Amino acid sequence: MAAPSLTIVFALYPGVTHLDFTGPHQFLSRLPGARVITASAAGEPITADDLTFANLSKLADIPACDVLCVPGGFGCTDAMNDETFMREIRRLAAGARYVTSVCTGSLILGAAGLLKGRRAACHWAWRQLLPMFGAIPDEGRVVRDGNVLTGGGVTAGIDFALTLAAEIAGPQVAQTIQLGLEYAPAPPFDAGRPELAPPEVLEGFQARMAGLMPERQAAAERAAARLMAEA
Repeated sequence: MAAPSLTIVFALYPGVTHLDFTGPHQFLSRLPGARVITASAAGEPITADDLTFANLSKLADIPACDVLCVPGGFGCTDAMNDETFMREIRRLAAGARYVTSVCTGSLILGAAGLLKGRRAACHWAWRQLLPMFGAIPDEGRVVRDGNVLTGGGVTAGIDFALTLAAEIAGPQVAQTIQLGLEYAPAPPFDAGRPELAPPEVLEGFQARMAGLMPERQAAAERAAARLMAEA
């Protein structure tokens, strides 16, 4: 008997972080019956960290999906204020079995009005922006609240994908995918979270990010104001 079909949509935008979606894409594409679609607002190619992803679907041409996943990236603040993009996010989310994100993709879900009163993960450096959209920040690497699954920063997308795979197809299928892709992380440094990184590493990273915060804060405030006006 053929596996039931499962349509998974990754919604991309300029400035997306490619590992936010290529990691989960690699894992979720191995689910039985999975049809994975990468799409952008107009079907235009998307460049992410000097890699260009082409032959994308147009979001408006996708009638519905079982899983909607919004990745993060430095372009998320522009995306959350792009009404064409956000309209399609809201439309697809309305009929999806699972509404999901990785990294700062949760800010986009929040700006779409999809996280009100829900716990959500985000990259640790930007997690404090979630309450603007009525979301409850959660430090978890993968957080579930109802049909909403959110992953933390970037590499958490793989853990998110395995969590979702187990939810959809069972732990054995998820573990088989994990084994096939040899996902057995053993990093050379224990510096992947702010509470673990050496102080000088944390301070250096925060100094680099400090210049981005005012612009991202202002963009989030504009998106939150529009969300309140639409309520």
